[in-house]
Amino acid sequence: MSLRILHAADLHLDSPFEGLGAGKAAIRRGEQRELLGRIAALAVSEKVDLVLFAGDLLDSDNTFYETGEELILSLQKIPVPVFISPGNHDYYSERSPYARLKLPGNIHIFTEDKITSVELPALGVRVYGAAFLDRRAAPLLRGFHAPREEGVTNLLCLHGEVGVRDSAYDPISEDEIAASGMDYVALGHIHKASGLRRAGEVWYAWPGCPEGRGFDETGEKYVDLIELDGGKCTLREISIASRRYETMDVDVSGAEPLLAIHTLLPDDTVCDVYRITLRGETDAPPDLRRLYENLSEFFFELQLRDETHLRQSVWEKAGNDSLRALFLQKLRERYDAAKTDAERLHIEQAARWGLAAIDNREEVVRHDDP
Repeated sequence: MSLRILHAADLHLDSPFEGLGAGKAAIRRGEQRELLGRIAALAVSEKVDLVLFAGDLLDSDNTFYETGEELILSLQKIPVPVFISPGNHDYYSERSPYARLKLPGNIHIFTEDKITSVELPALGVRVYGAAFLDRRAAPLLRGFHAPREEGVTNLLCLHGEVGVRDSAYDPISEDEIAASGMDYVALGHIHKASGLRRAGEVWYAWPGCPEGRGFDETGEKYVDLIELDGGKCTLREISIASRRYETMDVDVSGAEPLLAIHTLLPDDTVCDVYRITLRGETDAPPDLRRLYENLSEFFFELQLRDETHLRQSVWEKAGNDSLRALFLQKLRERYDAAKTDAERLHIEQAARWGLAAIDNREEVVRHDDP
């Protein structure tokens, strides 16, 4: 008998989106809630037998009213059993939304920091899971083995970190997965998808987050559709994200920066959040303000960073007899004597500011924080 599973993790609903302004952060939180509706619709369209949320469905226990409401409305649209294993961000406690919300009857939340199970006789399935009860968790799978029964598929839904022995977030080894007695282990915590893996006879995966929230979560993001059929397992990654975070490096050496950016820019970026870093050697710093004014309409949000360096020929002008030359000569002496790249970078930045002042230009160089 084949079994179809929708496996999602790390939605982090109600993330603060600190890199965005208040208005756009509120928009993004609203869009995050829409992920729940998309997951519910996907569960229906793909005719799955059950849904597994492997932790950090919520970003904290301090959720907005709208998020709790959407959680209830979306989950009750899923016509099959749904299992939630709370993680380090949405750990289970008396203050947890999981304890306070009146969730639909098809929802089962694991509430103990030891592995327990739920029987689904109609499916021939036993679902195991456990919960974080704090921001950290000791190894939850260590020493655990589930009995194997003919005609019963064993599934485990768990938040944890594979292959990091000293992790504070439920460290899990491949040996423990192999010895678990499971057919499939649905994991969460790592935000980059693992793809389908195998430890011994046990299949396992983590889908990563279904939508990026920062520049450490770039590119396409997914939920996983798992199909088990006997000893075989397949995984299909499905994108349900409305926006992506992307980074792009542009070499502007000897080029007009705006043209260089447009040359490399993909066609469809209007929904996405981009960080564009300018690199290379230039005579003068790129005008980030002018670039932003010309480019911002092509993105939901745009950050520009200047990582260019002064062209060598600019330093060579230090030999001329002028205020500009004297200024450059003094800084060049300090630049040549600098012992670290950090010192050289600071001196180079001072040269840019000074040259901007001498030439009566507005200094617009800035390095945005990550």
